[in-house]
Amino acid sequence: MNLTNTMEKFILHWGEMGTRWGVNRTVAQIHALLYLTEAPMDAESIAKTLGVARSNVSTSIKELQSWGLIKTVPVMGDRRDHFDSHKDLWEITRIIMDERKKREIEPTLTMLRQCVVESSDDKQTSKVIKQRIEDTLTFMNMMSDWYEQMKDVPPPVLTKLMKTGAKITSFLCQKKK
Repeated sequence: MNLTNTMEKFILHWGEMGTRWGVNRTVAQIHALLYLTEAPMDAESIAKTLGVARSNVSTSIKELQSWGLIKTVPVMGDRRDHFDSHKDLWEITRIIMDERKKREIEPTLTMLRQCVVESSDDKQTSKVIKQRIEDTLTFMNMMSDWYEQMKDVPPPVLTKLMKTGAKITSFLCQKKK
């Protein structure tokens, strides 16, 4: 597959952003490529298109599959595995958010709960620090609960909510005054 300048720019930037989000550059580039393509691609074609090692593609595909961002798709007359990405940005975002919550937020909440319990008998940690840890737990619980409430809201409703966000904020801020 030949990439257009626009596709190449998108894929390279997505790879760069991936590194800032803690994702391997090649993993992010493969996801971008599969998101943009109109047909599933086999690993050899992905490697050739992006100019990366086939072994790197295999490892990256496994990572993307573990996140649930790509799937194996059968192609008639070809025994090789072909891969495709979700095309719905809301679904991609939901998958990433679910995985990050499971991999990052839930372990942090567990650790914070342990700190709060352990700090009750801890005479060396000041009340101020204990309160900051409790505040962090409260905040992260609130954000986690909010996400759980919002993740199943249909995308058209989320879009409307996002577009009216400033109006709602303005309304709520005026009510306080």
